[in-house]
Amino acid sequence: MKQTRFEFESLAELEEKLAEFKTSCKSGERRVFQIHTEDLRAETFSEVGKAIEKHFPDDLYFGCSTSGNIVNCKLYETTTLVCTTIERETTQVKLFQYDTSKMPVDDITAEIVEQTKKNPWVRAIEMYFTIPETSTTRFCDGLRDVPDGVHIFGGVACSDDITSSDSCVFSKVFGFSEKSILIIFYGGEDFYVESINATGWKPLGRKFIVTKSDGSILHELDGIPAYQVYKTYLNIKNDENFFYNTLEFPLFYEHNDTTILRTPVASNADDSITMSSDIDVGSVVRLCYGDPVTIVESIKQDSLKIAEFQPDVIHIFSCAARRAFWSTQEPTFEIYPFKSIAPSVGFFSHGEFIRYKNNLNQHNVTLVIAAMREGEKKASEVKTVTLDETPQSRVPLVSRLATFISVTALELEETNKKLESMNDQLKTAAIVDGLTGLYNRKEIQSRIDRSLKEIDNRNLSLIMLDIDNFKQVNDTYGHQEGDNVIIALANILNNRQSAFSGTCSAGRWGGEEFMMLLHNTDASSAALIADLVRQLFASTPFPLARMQTVSLGVTQAKAGDTTDALCTRVDTALYEAKKAGKNRVVVL
Repeated sequence: MKQTRFEFESLAELEEKLAEFKTSCKSGERRVFQIHTEDLRAETFSEVGKAIEKHFPDDLYFGCSTSGNIVNCKLYETTTLVCTTIERETTQVKLFQYDTSKMPVDDITAEIVEQTKKNPWVRAIEMYFTIPETSTTRFCDGLRDVPDGVHIFGGVACSDDITSSDSCVFSKVFGFSEKSILIIFYGGEDFYVESINATGWKPLGRKFIVTKSDGSILHELDGIPAYQVYKTYLNIKNDENFFYNTLEFPLFYEHNDTTILRTPVASNADDSITMSSDIDVGSVVRLCYGDPVTIVESIKQDSLKIAEFQPDVIHIFSCAARRAFWSTQEPTFEIYPFKSIAPSVGFFSHGEFIRYKNNLNQHNVTLVIAAMREGEKKASEVKTVTLDETPQSRVPLVSRLATFISVTALELEETNKKLESMNDQLKTAAIVDGLTGLYNRKEIQSRIDRSLKEIDNRNLSLIMLDIDNFKQVNDTYGHQEGDNVIIALANILNNRQSAFSGTCSAGRWGGEEFMMLLHNTDASSAALIADLVRQLFASTPFPLARMQTVSLGVTQAKAGDTTDALCTRVDTALYEAKKAGKNRVVVL
């Protein structure tokens, strides 16, 4: 593949250059012409199209309106025409155009998927949108079934006024349209593609959770109106300049395993914000800020990957917001590293698309690079990438302040997490016995009291346990072994895999005494559970104390029972078990 650019100031000059170019073309070559312009008049595209057809009637051409044209990493504000010559017979190019005013999105995506399956040679899908009236999320989701390995990339057509919704696309087959999607298939057995995207924007400040949204309308962040976030943190007014003032501060979040930037399109009377695409409820987002040094370094690293790929041509889709961002530099300054790699063509767009892990996403404030090549790489042609100039060697003050704010916010978030963890630990310590991990007496007593009130005394039972001859264990084997015996019994009561774990709350009543509170359990069932605990404990060996036993008392709550009455009765049952010879269960 090779690229030829045509500079012209009049239609007559263009025709003259096309005629001259035709004399250098080889027989059998095929060509694809791309028209980009800030001029939205249908006749502008039509005149260029007729000039192409006059000299190259069999070749494809297409184009769109832009917020600035990119040719060989240079900005052009006049109409540009670029020709890509296809040099291999095996390379194929196919063009489709869909009228979005007549054809539902689901039908369009189904048709594209079907066409990719009918044409297994497809390696890349390039897309040109007119500015959609609604979110593109449905369109992106509809292309999930495009076969693995097919690259998808493209941009939304724009105009010189990036706040305007005016845009258009144009093609040889379908002509001029203000409501269409252009789809170009590239591929073949000797055709190779690489596509990447870069942002360079850095998260700024604290995290927010999307608590209310409706498609592309963002209503609330952390329960407060979305606009109030921009007002509070950036002092941006809700007026006609809202769009321009928020260009440098899009929202940053993770979606489909990649980082997405979303720019606000407009602020609304109810303090909601219209975004460029959907953001789901529950998404964690941050404001972000364009850091010049990060942007340049990020793109330089990306350019090394493209250089290693050795493309014949590069297609570039850069957000119009990025053009506005480089107010003190040439708008194409950031893509200078690609100049020495291969000829390039593209435009400043209203939104950018790229597929990642089989998910197509619409991005904003993003740079998408699609590199294409016919044939295998040539080892001798790897090119060195360098920046023409490096004016960002000194980090701007605003960048340092943004970094400071972000780091401070992250530190505060980490501190808050630690405080939350400490608070949880303090809450746990207030209700849990330190040795056993069971509830302490105050908590288990409180739970008994609440349960009596909540269930009106029905099917609520207590089991009280006491380790037999425990003083003898301490006196004979020491307190460490005594603690081992207590912990072993507690582990039985605390075993979440046991048959009674779902209905039981267990606590240490004091010393070697324990209490089990059982919901939805009558006295007979509680007695079975008590005997199960008795058997499990009796079969637990200890290094010094060997086998030990436990006595248990069981009772069921009765109408009119108080906590004191219920606890007294179960204590009496336990006393009866001790009196009857220990290592047994008594029910009262």
